[in-house]
Amino acid sequence: MATLSHAKRVVIKIGSALLVDRQSGALKTDWLKGLAQDVADAKGRGQDVILVSSGSIALGRGTLGLPATTLPLEQSQAAAAVGQIRLARAYEEVLAPHGITAAQVLVTLEDSQDRRRYLNSRATLEQLLSLGAVPIVNENDTIATDEIRYGDNDRLAAQVAVTVGADLVVLLSDVDGLYTANPTEDPSATRFDVVNLITPEMEAAAGDAGSGLSKGGMKTKLLAARTAMAGGAHLVITQGAVTRPLHALEQGANATWFTAQDDPKAARKRWIAAMKPTGVLTLDAGAAKALASGKSLLPAGVTAVSGRFGRGDPVVLQDANGTTIGQGLIRYASDEAQKIKGQRSSEIEALLGYPGRAALVHRDDMVL
Repeated sequence: MATLSHAKRVVIKIGSALLVDRQSGALKTDWLKGLAQDVADAKGRGQDVILVSSGSIALGRGTLGLPATTLPLEQSQAAAAVGQIRLARAYEEVLAPHGITAAQVLVTLEDSQDRRRYLNSRATLEQLLSLGAVPIVNENDTIATDEIRYGDNDRLAAQVAVTVGADLVVLLSDVDGLYTANPTEDPSATRFDVVNLITPEMEAAAGDAGSGLSKGGMKTKLLAARTAMAGGAHLVITQGAVTRPLHALEQGANATWFTAQDDPKAARKRWIAAMKPTGVLTLDAGAAKALASGKSLLPAGVTAVSGRFGRGDPVVLQDANGTTIGQGLIRYASDEAQKIKGQRSSEIEALLGYPGRAALVHRDDMVL
């Protein structure tokens, strides 16, 4: 059974209704301070924490005097631009007393669909976590249009979890889990405590709106759960509108747990292995041996590059005899790889004109 305290890397999704009072448009400071204490406790246990937070539009609309109704795209983007500053400052102020640095990361759907952007997002988040910061992730509502939107932060949280290899996603919601029917309409509805497989019956019961959240409802949470589970992460839906919701979850608060069938690393390796390669890198004996011991592939160990590929594309890794030893996502385009093959990483800047990454293929982006 998955638990919060046993997770190594946790993504926590916070909705607008938890952060912002619907009537006044004011930030719920006391609730946010309780969440900050929960985050500090998680960090104290040695856990990495990422927050996926709504709230920028809700905060900005009040400042700009916009109505609490569905806004046209341009007004939503303007509200987000104003509200994002307030939202980031609020997180900074509540986390700082715990000695925690907050970082703002804004993304769009395209950042996960395009492999180059995906690798950039992954590298940035990994670096922030390694430095002890807590990334505050939100959809970039100031530039995102309907065509490039996630549309809800439930699915964004699940995608962030897959991107960084998190093993748990916590959806802080206005309901305490998934029910057999809408509990506000059917008093006989019962909550699922553990879900190992999302069934068509569950999806039908979720409906299109479900809990009445500002973006989607229970259906979006099931879509998020499906993404998280496939990526090796457990996901839990629990009531967020309580003081210190993560502490409450640890103490056994009502919730529905969706269990992953794999760990994040195995799921990621399987995803990379299933891609159709676009190029081939031939390695010398030293590089092949280094990969077998868990090292990344450096340019110095590559003797030949073939194929046409862009940054983030899958390439085959083969030894000097032409035997395939693995596959990975390359961090350079084919013309750049040609220029730096066989060279030391310290020479990349001189060869390409910019300081690139040391590895051609990082060990986390590789399957052998």
